[in-house]
Parts: sequence; structure tokens; C-alpha cells
Amino acid sequence: QVQLVESGGGLVQAGESLRLSCAASGIIFSTFDMGWYRQAPGKARDLIATITTGGTTNYAGSVKGRFTISRDNAKNTMYLQMNSLKHEDTAVYYCHAYRNGVEYWGKGTLATVSS
Repeated sequence: QVQLVESGGGLVQAGESLRLSCAASGIIFSTFDMGWYRQAPGKARDLIATITTGGTTNYAGSVKGRFTISRDNAKNTMYLQMNSLKHEDTAVYYCHAYRNGVEYWGKGTLATVSS
């Protein structure tokens, strides 16, 4: 059974930081490209950061320079370090795993940034 479990969300003030984690089980984690999506209230789910099996990263313009995606294949875990948070970063953050047309989603973790 595949599980992607996000954690680390919470309530912070603008300018502060959060570190999200995504713990994977039931897959060979190192063989999956991984990503973080987010969905703000009333909006579509957007891709914000990806990391390939080889460690290549990409970011949406809205988070570039503030967020850092990383992975630890030994721990089957992906991370998202979020710095200089803004009110508009408030969203549910979802973990995504993808390989050869097969994809899995976590259930999300809520990050709320007060202004």
C-alpha cells in the first residue's frame, strides 16, 4: 500500500519559516520524481517545486528564492523548506510522486501565514 504522508504545517506569522516533510512508504522512493503542490482556498492546485531522481530541482516563480525542495532517499522522505513566508503562501500543501505515468498523492498539510 502506497502512502505519502505530509507533516510540518501550522500557523506562523509573515516572514517566518516552516519545514514540510513528506514520508513515503510502499514505493521505491529513489526511483520516483517528487514534487510539492499547493492549493489555496477557492483556487486550483498549483505545482510549486519538483525534484527529480537525480536531484535536479525546479520552482514556480512565486516561491523561487524563498523555498527549497530536497530529498533524503535513505529516509524515503522529501522536504520543503519555506522561508520568508507571506500571507499568500497560505494553502494546503500536497506531496506528489511520479514515475512512468504512475502518480501518487498525499492528503496534504495546511500551512497558514498570518499577515
